[in-house]
Amino acid sequence: MTISEKLPMQRRDFLKSSSALGVALVVGFNTRGVLALQGSETATDFNPFVKINADGSVTIIAKHFEMGQGTSTGLTTLIAEELDVPWDDVSVEFAPSNNELYKNLAFGSQGTGGSSAISNSFIQYRQAGAAAKDCLVQAAAKHFDVNVADVKMSQGVLTSGDKKAMVSELVEVAATMTPAEKPVLKEASQFTLIGAESLPRKDSSDKTTGKAMFAMDVKVPNMLYVTVLRSPKFGGQLKSFDASAASDINGFVDAKAMPNGSGVAVYAKSTWASVKARRAISAEWDDAAAESRGSEQMRAAYQELLAADPVYDASGTGKHAEIASAAASAKASVSAEFEFPLLAHAPMEPLNCVIEPAEDGGVLVHDGCQFPSITHPTVAAVLQIPPEKVAIKTYYAGGSFGRRANPTSDYHMEAAMAYALMGGSHAIKLVWMREDDLAGGYYRPMAAHKATIGIGEDGKISGWAHQTAAQSIAKGTPFEQMLVHNGIDHFSVEGIVDTPYKINNMSVGLSDYESPMRVLWWRSVGHTHTAYAMEVLMDMAAEAAAADPVEFRLAHLDMADKDNERLAGVLKLAAEKAGWDGKQMAGKGRGVAVHKSFNSFVALVADVSTDAAGAVSVDNITCAVDCGLAVNPDVIRAQMEGSIGYGLGAIMRNEVTLTDGVVDQANFPQYEPLRITDMPNIDVHIVASAEPPTGVGEPGTPPTGPAVANAIFAANGMRITTLPMTRGGVKFA
Repeated sequence: MTISEKLPMQRRDFLKSSSALGVALVVGFNTRGVLALQGSETATDFNPFVKINADGSVTIIAKHFEMGQGTSTGLTTLIAEELDVPWDDVSVEFAPSNNELYKNLAFGSQGTGGSSAISNSFIQYRQAGAAAKDCLVQAAAKHFDVNVADVKMSQGVLTSGDKKAMVSELVEVAATMTPAEKPVLKEASQFTLIGAESLPRKDSSDKTTGKAMFAMDVKVPNMLYVTVLRSPKFGGQLKSFDASAASDINGFVDAKAMPNGSGVAVYAKSTWASVKARRAISAEWDDAAAESRGSEQMRAAYQELLAADPVYDASGTGKHAEIASAAASAKASVSAEFEFPLLAHAPMEPLNCVIEPAEDGGVLVHDGCQFPSITHPTVAAVLQIPPEKVAIKTYYAGGSFGRRANPTSDYHMEAAMAYALMGGSHAIKLVWMREDDLAGGYYRPMAAHKATIGIGEDGKISGWAHQTAAQSIAKGTPFEQMLVHNGIDHFSVEGIVDTPYKINNMSVGLSDYESPMRVLWWRSVGHTHTAYAMEVLMDMAAEAAAADPVEFRLAHLDMADKDNERLAGVLKLAAEKAGWDGKQMAGKGRGVAVHKSFNSFVALVADVSTDAAGAVSVDNITCAVDCGLAVNPDVIRAQMEGSIGYGLGAIMRNEVTLTDGVVDQANFPQYEPLRITDMPNIDVHIVASAEPPTGVGEPGTPPTGPAVANAIFAANGMRITTLPMTRGGVKFA
């Protein structure tokens, strides 16, 4: 049996297989958003979310893929909670590619991102579970010859008085029932799985034993491995190449120019053979339209943008110069400029996918697919086949942080071109080495900020003039119409223009940096730099006002606003749990930051210490998070810890630099990830809430940098406005 035969089934196969082990109860939604059972709708008008097999086992179909963030556990929890079946009886499969039937309700298309998986699926998946239970209860009532109201269900057992039946006994009859159009959902007081502290993750066991399948594990018959020789400069185009020296490489098969001029596809019988052959190929590039500047030139260009009047008025005040002048002449004022470097996503599993021919003349794509809504039409367009001839099998992904969800579906496009160049005679596995992605992938854009803040007689902010320069993420992509308004890319100013702080006389100016380099959302997108600037500036303003940093922030939050009340709640909780008293000890420092992103609220208190040589250690971080109803508290804590660690590694020493347009970093020795010795103790406190669940994958990253920066200032008086901190002069122990 081939691996492809063992993998999660496509939708049509899933529906066909529902009777393989006997009649199954399959519940989902039709395209009108109405709950339905398999058989009650046409095959193309029905998307299953939960299948109960004849043996009583339950399979949930996850429309959001798993890249380590816990969605396979979260979505399973929602259905298992309402279905009232044992946790161990429920397994999970990834949904097939179908943009209409499995769309992300937050995006309107199928994809995972923006910390939206649980928030947009919360009601939908609970309804599917409740509808399946409703059908089972109806079947039990018929089986027991009692009223539906007399039937109870718990842990997969249905009872009425002394009568009892297992789910497996009722599946066949339940499959003939009509689910309630609006099944009754549990009250929060009835939850046994949602909010449970010790619920095991669904993916932990398979990942521990090696049973879990990642795209990198896929091997199919008649498969060739492909790497691509690309221009060392962004925007460079292939002029010619010579592969004669590669013919001596054992396992080398062929080399072909990519039709879009982006490089040379190198085919071999193994990844290593492809890499060695690629090294033997010489190529000439047309760099006329390529990025040829180095990092110092780029920084100078950013400074020029900040020195000029901003091109766009993001706050709509039209008074940027006037507000800046008034702020500078206030009773007290502070000014600062910030520099943020290019950052790579650097997931542990490098980008890769497999395309193999299908029996119907189409193709099957094997991938840790984050955005099927982009991948599916991209592959179809490159291969010039109808979209229905493209099928996608989705696997676990070894991280992404935004990289797999790029708007061009770049590695899928390359794989499809490589497949087409061989005439579809072989399955191909495209692999990006880590060096490929660090040197020629997508990046968190560089950004620069400049701000002047005035403090009035009342000790509060009287004016705030903020100017930002960044390369637009959304412009020139399919997302431009949705995310760019009046020339302003919201990603460039989010976290500033919509700050929750009550600030009178605030202006926000924006100028775009232009470059052929490819930029993309990176874990928490614009908040990665805007939160740092805002929260360091808030500390500077508090210092100028001679106020406690926590109290100063609270004084600028309007408690009549619900969001501000929640933001104040996490700030107070983090300060309380950290034992914040405003006092600082010699050689030690404590800093605070709070930020709202992805509709969640996170506050951090960081504790640092310095040794005799002045080297800094980040010792402890206290985190308070309000993400609405906590579906899986253990997953939330893990996501807070992971996002804090991810943000900490980036601010400490990470940067992508260029020399004459060529990236300097090749792999982790030059782009060093967080080491275990860098990781502080992290205490996570989750605010109890009845609000709908919100994001947890990204909101922990934005406040990490400023909390640590503010702590370092408290320890040694060094105000860090240039990242990474090592470039800003910090030495870490």
